[in-house]
Amino acid sequence: MKVTEHISQAKDTLISFEILPPLKGKSIESIYDHLDPLMEFKPSFINVTYHRSEHMFKKRADGSFDKVEIRKRPGTVGICAAIMNHYQVDAVPHLICGGFSKEETENALIDLNFLGIDNVLVLRGDAPKNETFFEAHPNGHRYAIDLLHQVVQMNNGIYLEEDLMGGLKTKFCIGVAAYPEKHFEAPNMQTDMMYLQRKVEAGADYIVTQMFFDNKKYFDFVAKCREAGITIPIIPGLKPLTTKKQMTILPRTFHVDMPEDLYTEVNKCKTDKDVELVGTEWLIQQSKELKAAGSPVLHYYTLGKPHVVRKVVETIM
Repeated sequence: MKVTEHISQAKDTLISFEILPPLKGKSIESIYDHLDPLMEFKPSFINVTYHRSEHMFKKRADGSFDKVEIRKRPGTVGICAAIMNHYQVDAVPHLICGGFSKEETENALIDLNFLGIDNVLVLRGDAPKNETFFEAHPNGHRYAIDLLHQVVQMNNGIYLEEDLMGGLKTKFCIGVAAYPEKHFEAPNMQTDMMYLQRKVEAGADYIVTQMFFDNKKYFDFVAKCREAGITIPIIPGLKPLTTKKQMTILPRTFHVDMPEDLYTEVNKCKTDKDVELVGTEWLIQQSKELKAAGSPVLHYYTLGKPHVVRKVVETIM
């Protein structure tokens, strides 16, 4: 079922989760171990992130170095299929521009369609860890809207091969990302909103936000979207705070603000276990307020902390 169908048929706020593929060499059991404690809450869908290759340098016997590509977290398509088969829950694979050609993207979409996966979340993706700026694949997409156009084209039966006539029309429900506190590369919020409008006009079906810790940022963002004529569902992305380091790492990495009240409480904590308790309670209150306000879905970035997300969800349901 499509994400938009889940939302339109719901009588209350839905729950969804997001997970990382395991590191190369790990089994699918690591995914099941992660999700098993959460499945009693009947998530409507589960997102699986997509990861590009990274460049690394391996030393030769003569002391020189070879630059090699290593993809540390492969398997997104297979994991989505496994989740749907194992749990009978819809899976939403991420698709990214970085590191992938248009042909690789098309082949991934064909695989997803054969597997009966109806949803995708299209993203530009980040620059590799050892690079400052995002660079597109030589035969890939530079912007998320270009990737979005490719999915829309396949939904219309148009493939990369111009002489391919009568191609199967896919039926992907397409999600896009948005940033309540502005994408860090956008010069201002107005420009960021303009780019989001273009993605909606190009065929996006729903929006998932970057994490935020201040609900007012989300509510203000939704209001701005509605004023701009954006009417598709806007799903809030939520992440548990579990360590003191995250108070500086998350703002630097994801360009999000930490509310003063949250910072004050975390600053009182002696251990990360104490921080986890504060972060859990904060996320519970965030979730309750968002649910009371009628948010369509509460989308939790579990990222190795399913026990925290479990505590939050069992409290608010």
